[in-house]
Formats: sequence, C-alpha cells, structure tokens
Amino acid sequence: MDERQLRVLREVGELGSVTAAAEALLVTPSAISQQLRLLQRSIPVPLTERDGRRVVLTAAGRALAGAAADVESALARARHTVDEFVEQPDSVVSIAAFHSAAAAFYPHLLRGDGVARLALHDEDVPQDEFPLLTREYDLVLAHRLDHGAAWPDTVAVTSLLHEPLDVAVPADHPLAAKRQLTPRDVAGEPWITVHDGFPLMATIEAIGAAANQRLDLVHRINEFAVVAEVVAAGGGIALMPRWTARHHPAVVLRPLRGVHARRHIDVLHRPERTARKAVRSVLTNLHHAATHIRRTDPEP
Repeated sequence: MDERQLRVLREVGELGSVTAAAEALLVTPSAISQQLRLLQRSIPVPLTERDGRRVVLTAAGRALAGAAADVESALARARHTVDEFVEQPDSVVSIAAFHSAAAAFYPHLLRGDGVARLALHDEDVPQDEFPLLTREYDLVLAHRLDHGAAWPDTVAVTSLLHEPLDVAVPADHPLAAKRQLTPRDVAGEPWITVHDGFPLMATIEAIGAAANQRLDLVHRINEFAVVAEVVAAGGGIALMPRWTARHHPAVVLRPLRGVHARRHIDVLHRPERTARKAVRSVLTNLHHAATHIRRTDPEP
C-alpha cells in the first residue's frame, strides 16, 4: 500500500469509474486498474466490485478511501514541514574540520554575517576516513595532497584552498637564512611529522626519495600548534601549511623546491545536504573565509 494507490482508490470512489479517475489523473484506465490490483493484494477483503460495466468501491473500499484523505492531508503537512526546514536560513548546520582548518576557518564563520546556527566539531582522521564523516555532519573540511587519491564519487566536493606546504625551521637555525630549501638541504635534519596514514606523510617520503636519504623522524605530532612549539624549541624541522597554521614568532617558513608540496582543503558533503538553504549559506561563507585566509604574496 502506498500513497499513489490510495490516491487512485480515492479518485475512483469520488468520480465513480475507472475511466473518470484516469482522466482526472492524466493516465490510462489500464494504469488505474493496475494500481487497484496492486492495492488489493495487501488488503484481505475486496475493495471494488462490478456494477454493470462500471467498477465501484465496496464498503471496505469506501472506508479505505476515506482514510486515504487523512493520509494525503498528513503527507501534505509533512511535505510542508520539510519545505519549511529546507528553506529555513537559521537552522543548525553541523561542521567537522581537521585541526588546522578548524583553527583557520571557524573564527571567520563565527564572526561572519551568516544567520545559520553552527555546530562545530574537530575531526582529525586519515584521508580515507573523511568521506565517512559526511554521514554524521552536514559539511566536512578535509585535506589531501595533490598526488593523493581523489575523493570518492559518493560525496560532493567543494574546493576551498590549494595550500603550499613549507618547511618550518627555528628562526635562528642556519636554514632560516635561505630563501628556499631543497630536499638535500633538509634531509639531514631531525623531523617532526604526522602519524602514519595522514596526508603529509607522502610528502615526507617524497623528500627522502628526492634526497636519496632516509629521513630521521624523531617526533610524531598531528597538531600544528604543538609542532610549531617543538620546532621553536629546537626539536627538529617540519612541514607546515603556509596559510592555515598559526604564525609562531620563533619559527620561519621556507618554500621547498624539488618536491611538489601542496595540499587541497575541500568541503565534503552528501549531495542532498545542499538542498537546505542554511547549508548553502555556510558554504558561501566558507568561500569568503578562504579568500580572506589566502595570502596574496607567493612566498611566506
């Protein structure tokens, strides 16, 4: 039993024939008859009977047709409720972001002129787990390297930033005097890097390969604010994002040449999420935030 079958039964009852119901619903009489047969399969008593050449409703059919009116009214109210929810500009939009993106984007969203209510979360996960988060959140800020696997077709992708990854060194380190660095410059240094499975590891491995040397990975830290403190204290050097990592006065960033070191920061979401006006509004504000975050100077 479904809404279409109940609508057909109701029209047959009100108009008095299959032919009249077909004309009202802009379908063929055979289509009406088919829907009646499908409905009858789920009902243990006859719903229609022959009256000469006409098909009319039985008492049970009339009772069900009356209930069908209530069903249509309830469904209409439900659709109206959904329509109001979809168009409501100030409904709650849940957002998840990895740590550096959260630190960079969330303040802009909160200070912006959007009317949507935000529910903010931090989720720092391996790259292949970001798409899974779209089941829990309306929008997910995720990152991947240029040469990393593309996002799956199961999620919609909105690009925000294509961010360079620079080498972070202490301000008083000899490497800070160079305007740019090569893999050979940095291969002999102790390194602070992320845990296995996180996107930056692929670039770390590429640096070692380009220098033909195995890097000394002494610390494993995912949070860039902590990384900056460890670099400043002389614990090693690290790859850090140019735009989204918070500046540390005792740390300088230098571009890396000879290795492709950039990451994409994208918004992932289920396609149906953008049916909501509030979600579309937050996406627009994220684009504005990305424009503000992106620096115009090509070098750090």
